[in-house]
Amino acid sequence: MTVGELLGRISSRELSEWMAYERVTGPLGPERADLHAAIVASTVANANRGKRGRAAKPADFIPRWDRREQSWQEQLATVQRINTALGGSQTG
Repeated sequence: MTVGELLGRISSRELSEWMAYERVTGPLGPERADLHAAIVASTVANANRGKRGRAAKPADFIPRWDRREQSWQEQLATVQRINTALGGSQTG
């Protein structure tokens, strides 16, 4: 369906409301690529974890759509925590 056809069926306001809803709840419709990718990611993570490592679940890899944006400092701190949890070291 084209945008013109869509706007012929619903108002711009309703379309905006659906866009806002999807931004909070995640993708609409049967295609849940995020879930499929999360299943694959958890499988790969579990195949590569150490014997004492916590088993990953698909939910660990699904984005939360209602989160606020993080600052670069918060993103860096998250990456450093993940790096340390995976046995990495910090250089530089």
